Amino acid sequence: MHSSLVMTIIGRDRPGLVDSVAGIVAEHGGNWLESRMSRLGGQFAGILRVEIPAAAEQPLLKALKALEAQGLSVVAHSDPVPPPAPAQPMRSLEIMGQDRPGIVRQISHALASFGVNVEELHTECASAAMSGETLFKARARLSIPESCNVAELRQRLEKIAADLIVDISWETVAGG
Repeated sequence: MHSSLVMTIIGRDRPGLVDSVAGIVAEHGGNWLESRMSRLGGQFAGILRVEIPAAAEQPLLKALKALEAQGLSVVAHSDPVPPPAPAQPMRSLEIMGQDRPGIVRQISHALASFGVNVEELHTECASAAMSGETLFKARARLSIPESCNVAELRQRLEKIAADLIVDISWETVAGG
C-alpha cells in the first residue's frame, strides 16, 4: 500500500537544495510525481507531490524534518486519492498591464464568485522593454463549473480589465 504526500518547501536558495529533498524521497522508496519550484526573491519555494510506501511515510517525514538544520522548512500533508471528478471545461486566462496593487485580488474575487477553481496561477512583474515601467503578467488555468455563466464571467473580467487598464485574454484549453 502506498501513500501520497503533498509538500511545501521553503528556504534560502542555494545549490543542491532540490537534490537534498530528492535524495531523501528516493532513500525512502518514494516516487517524485509532480512539482512546481522556483526562486522568489532570495528564497527557494516549491510544492511537490510524492508517492511513498505507507510504511515509509513516518521515517520520510522525520528525515525531511531534519532538513530544518540546513535552513529548509518542509511541511507535508497526506493526499488521499479522491474518486475521479467529472471533467470540467478548462480555460486559460492571461493578464498583462501596468502593475498596481489589487489586480490578483479583483480577478480572483470575480472567479470565486462564479465558482471557478484556479488550478494553476503564475504571476510576475517585469520591466517594460521601451518605457521601463513595471508590468504585471499573470497566466492562470481555470476549471469552469457547468453552473457558470461563462458569458457573464467574461463580461465581468473585461470590466475589471478596463478599470485596471490591463489586457485580458481568455481561451479554451485543448482537451479541457
